[in-house]
Amino acid sequence: MTVRNRSFWLRVCFGVLAVLLVPRAGYATEAGLRSYTVPVSASNPEPISVVLIYPTQAPARDIAMGPFTLRVAIGAAPDAKTKGLIVLSHGTGGSELGHGSLAIALARSGYLVAALRHPGDNWQDRSVWQRSAGALFTERPRHIANVVDALLSDPEWKARIAADEKGPRVGALGHSAGGYTVVAAAGGRVDLALISAHCAKEREADPIFCGMGGSNDPARAVPVVETKADPRVRAVVAMAPLGVMFTADSLASIKVPTLIYAAEKDRWLVPRFHAEWIAKNIQGVAFKPVPNAWHFAFMDRPSFPIPSPDGDAAADPPGFDRAALLANLADEIPAFFDKAFDK
Repeated sequence: MTVRNRSFWLRVCFGVLAVLLVPRAGYATEAGLRSYTVPVSASNPEPISVVLIYPTQAPARDIAMGPFTLRVAIGAAPDAKTKGLIVLSHGTGGSELGHGSLAIALARSGYLVAALRHPGDNWQDRSVWQRSAGALFTERPRHIANVVDALLSDPEWKARIAADEKGPRVGALGHSAGGYTVVAAAGGRVDLALISAHCAKEREADPIFCGMGGSNDPARAVPVVETKADPRVRAVVAMAPLGVMFTADSLASIKVPTLIYAAEKDRWLVPRFHAEWIAKNIQGVAFKPVPNAWHFAFMDRPSFPIPSPDGDAAADPPGFDRAALLANLADEIPAFFDKAFDK
């Protein structure tokens, strides 16, 4: 090789290396994490604890947080701009950390994720079940709205949330009761009489859901519960959602891009009564059944058993690969929000 040729190939190699070292547009090297609290206000009677997961160029490391391990940079400086805000809603009795891998995937793709702990309905506090019938259904969508209100008015974060001619780019992602929550935020309305009718007819086919007690027991259900859609929510993803109590006409009125995942072998929220009911009534919905999956397939696997009405949240059916599903969702869900906001 001549000196001239060697010089040429060195320039090529250094050029390629330089390209590889430049972060791709909209793709952060790592995910940062900070705690955040939505304070009490006239519209928010209880403080809401939130974990913010966001794009950062700071180095991250694996950190154990209770039963979950998140690869994050604690307290790191956030990137100056994000693609938008995604509010993440956990299931009943759940945790804001239970879907950390999906939150991190969204952050590394360029989104600010606000994973909230629903007051009165989390692993430490189940008091919503002792409140008036329907409280769970009215309070959860309000929590989403209050988180969005807080971040869109926060001097540190509001300028980082991308906006366009339609307004701020806000989406919502939820699992189980969190799936209900995000669909309600998009416009789904609840008639609790539908639960009574369903459980009177299908209790044997949907036994875990129909056996849930407290003030929100289906047997004590009252008619239509007023839930308020949030017009700022422009795209939703619901994983194994609670859905039997949505009215068909309200689901038909939802116009935002919607992606529904169903766990094929879900025993807690049997898909044909919940996920499929939502999917068949929303025009243009994307519906993705996950073969051989139980209800908790969409949650990060905890490091120790977590009991639930459907057994251990860490367990899967024989032959099911939860890690592979979560890796697939880590690609699909950010891509869905990208496409939804570009419409």
